[in-house]
Amino acid sequence: MFALVDCNNFYASCERVFNPNLQGQPVAILSNNDGCVISRSDEAKALGLPMGAPIFKWDSFCKAHGIHVLSSNYPLYGDMSSRVMDILRQFTPDVEVYSIDESFLEFKGFDHYDFESYGNEIRMRILKWTGIPVCVGIAPTKALSKVANKVARKFPKRTKGVYVINSEEQRIKALKWIDIENVWGIGRGLHKRLQAKGCKKAYDFTQLSDDWVRKTFSITEWKLKKDLEGHSKILLDEPKNKRAIATTRSFEYTYSDIDNIEERISTFATSCAEKLRKQGSSCYMVIVLLSSDKHKKDLEQHRASKSVSLSYPTNSSLIISNCAVNAVKSIFKTGIKYKRAGVIVTGLVQTSNHQLHLFDAENPKHQPLMQSIDHLNSKYKSHKIKLGNQDLKRTWKMRQERLSPRYTTNINDIIVVK
Repeated sequence: MFALVDCNNFYASCERVFNPNLQGQPVAILSNNDGCVISRSDEAKALGLPMGAPIFKWDSFCKAHGIHVLSSNYPLYGDMSSRVMDILRQFTPDVEVYSIDESFLEFKGFDHYDFESYGNEIRMRILKWTGIPVCVGIAPTKALSKVANKVARKFPKRTKGVYVINSEEQRIKALKWIDIENVWGIGRGLHKRLQAKGCKKAYDFTQLSDDWVRKTFSITEWKLKKDLEGHSKILLDEPKNKRAIATTRSFEYTYSDIDNIEERISTFATSCAEKLRKQGSSCYMVIVLLSSDKHKKDLEQHRASKSVSLSYPTNSSLIISNCAVNAVKSIFKTGIKYKRAGVIVTGLVQTSNHQLHLFDAENPKHQPLMQSIDHLNSKYKSHKIKLGNQDLKRTWKMRQERLSPRYTTNINDIIVVK
């Protein structure tokens, strides 16, 4: 059996844990630089606030309807997500973290368990220990557990947040209820093709012949169909190292001077290097991206990229940052107002097992230095140690005018009980 555990309105729920005044109130969370709405509470959805709404257009609407609008508090959300995932691992060792707010669980050897009670235990423990409400869908396959989770989310009073598909009758009933476009793995293009075939519900998809699905689509769609039929073909994903690592961000403001852009590129490159070291990888190539604000049509536009190949693999922040800064200098144009930049490291190999270069190699002092920096930054839960050309006060320069306190990751923001 599989379970899909999904946190309800996760960003808004994290805010409500530490600010109970938001309970039952409409809440909206904004994207980077307070741009667009990326998360809404059920109350905000009911008022008609759309996902992706640019806040400068909808600000008066939010004020008129009493919607609490907050900046994204990623340190808080990331920490709360880790707490939820750690609790899930207490119920089974087989956990696939699917996103920041949902995970798949596989129950091997749980043949005689009462899964509805087990699902309720999962739900209540997470709620009690973190304050985050979740819904649990349990079924014989991953795809069906997604369907079961949607049933639990749609009918909270009837299901109490937990729904189990453990019979053929329940499977067929659920598939006849859910629209084909709401099925996990059915994208916009596939939805149109299935709709042309007469598939309106998930059940209609399962009635198509296996041969036709294999010939018309691919093995992925066939596996999804078999999963919905109750035959497990989609397995838990094993944790894998990434083939490329990217850090891209929009700037808080447009920059036309090279100094600010160099600082941002150095910070992005350092972030990529840290991620490389975390997964035990090194890179052979650094790619730098730089672009102006495409929304300001009246200004001169410029987009460029630069690739730098290395003669030996590295995960040193010093080397990667230096390469990235030199690259951005070569593509920077005077007079352009830049809004976005990024650094990508690729050509990844294992740090412990790679081809050595006969005449060129990394300074042997870099690795122990990087280990010390990582240790200190991990110990103090913030980037205290930085390169000299980085901003010493902030990691990301984002507009966050509505930011809530970092209740669990900053000692100065911890709630004081009086």
